[in-house]
Amino acid sequence: MLVSPPLKTLRETADLRHLRQIVAGLDEGVILIDPDETLLWANDAALAMHGVARLEELGRTVDEYRARFQLRYRNNHRLEADDYPIERVVAGDSFSEVVVEVTVAGEEHPRWVHQVRSLVLNDSDEGAPSCVVLVVQDVTARFEAEDRFEQSFNANPAPAVICRLADLRYVKVNQGFLEMTGHLREQVLCKTVYDIDVLREGEKRELAKERLAEGRTIPQMEAELELPGGGAKLVIVAGQPIDMGGEPCMLFTFADLEPRRKAEAALRHSEERFTRTFQMAPVPMAIGARDGHLLCEVNDSFTALTGYGAPEIIGRSLADVRLWASDEVRADIEGAIEGGHDLRGHEARIGARDGHRIDCLVSTEAITLGGDACVLWAFQDITQRKATELELVEAIEAVMKDTSWFSRSIMDKLARLRAPQADEDGASLDDLTAREREVLALICQGKDDKSIARALGVAGNTVRNHVARIYAKIGVNRRTAAAAWARARGFESGAVAVRPREDRR
Repeated sequence: MLVSPPLKTLRETADLRHLRQIVAGLDEGVILIDPDETLLWANDAALAMHGVARLEELGRTVDEYRARFQLRYRNNHRLEADDYPIERVVAGDSFSEVVVEVTVAGEEHPRWVHQVRSLVLNDSDEGAPSCVVLVVQDVTARFEAEDRFEQSFNANPAPAVICRLADLRYVKVNQGFLEMTGHLREQVLCKTVYDIDVLREGEKRELAKERLAEGRTIPQMEAELELPGGGAKLVIVAGQPIDMGGEPCMLFTFADLEPRRKAEAALRHSEERFTRTFQMAPVPMAIGARDGHLLCEVNDSFTALTGYGAPEIIGRSLADVRLWASDEVRADIEGAIEGGHDLRGHEARIGARDGHRIDCLVSTEAITLGGDACVLWAFQDITQRKATELELVEAIEAVMKDTSWFSRSIMDKLARLRAPQADEDGASLDDLTAREREVLALICQGKDDKSIARALGVAGNTVRNHVARIYAKIGVNRRTAAAAWARARGFESGAVAVRPREDRR
């Protein structure tokens, strides 16, 4: 019966000195393990990756290592004893890459993330393993960066998806994209770029497809995302190549343009309604730029009033077509607008195309049209009204020269029509003496100086002196003006008791 030779350890078959010299300076951590599960040696990198300075602190055996360091997979699943990479390598298991989180015994949170692979050294003569090697890389920084990216990607309100370039399948999608489109996460992650086409109707679609195939940056462009419930959403999409988990990927980010499209449509409809109303308005109107006052639109009523048609006036300023009757009027109006004021019923005279003058009330309103600051001009022709008012004033002047044949009520009404508004800073009834108010009351009754003298029982010269003082105080020089002044201030002639001189004794 043949008996197998006993298993020789590394101590019995080789000198560790040469092996240590080879691996001592490596950046990767190297742990040499004897087939009898004794930890023979570890380079400085392996010790540092476990936060220790000596091999004894790492553990003299596989059991001690397992007691001092707890390992779990990245999905928080804790490794059983037989699953530890150090256990698997001793058992002769060969593996190329295992990623584990390493926690020091007694601590709650992991300190490092290690990527581990195995290597078995066989006896050249007999083929039996003489040494097993654990090669460790500290990938903590890489996975922390990936965790930070994952957190920021998911928390970012800007919609985004990531596709793998190898097969163009989506591997990540954030909440912003799901909310914008109405897709479910599982519906996105099982699809490709062309199943959920993020480049649909893109203005540079062919260029984007070329860049995607080459793994190069995709420039911003407008596109339409088809929605699961029907319809589409206007977006700006851009692609940025990234590396994720060692695989080339493309990060697509989006800006939702649907609110802008709706706002633009609403603005367009509003401007269309305004334009229709503007053209149909019976009031003469024009629209001009606030800066420079160049006209950009006039309506038919404006053309009918001034004689200027749209082709000959649009693109020119009101000053250029000499619409204003004088430079003073133009400077006054333009100065008010440039000072940020809107006009309301400002009286001005304008010149028509045929040269005749038109009296108008001018009103303006600052508006925004097509994103530009503009002024809406409105003109009310009051030429006929002004002529009628002048004729009325002249008629009043004529009839009030002789009021003896008018009834008192008619004369009062005519006086009020002709009288100017009361001057708040001028004289008042309180400035007149009692005798002067008596004289003024008799003047308002239409009496001449002789009649007033008889009524008061005084001489004619005395009456004339009273009248002159009244004129001087209230700023008039005619009896009709004095009567109008009194009535404008509510002075009622009948309310003043006129007493002769002998009654005051």
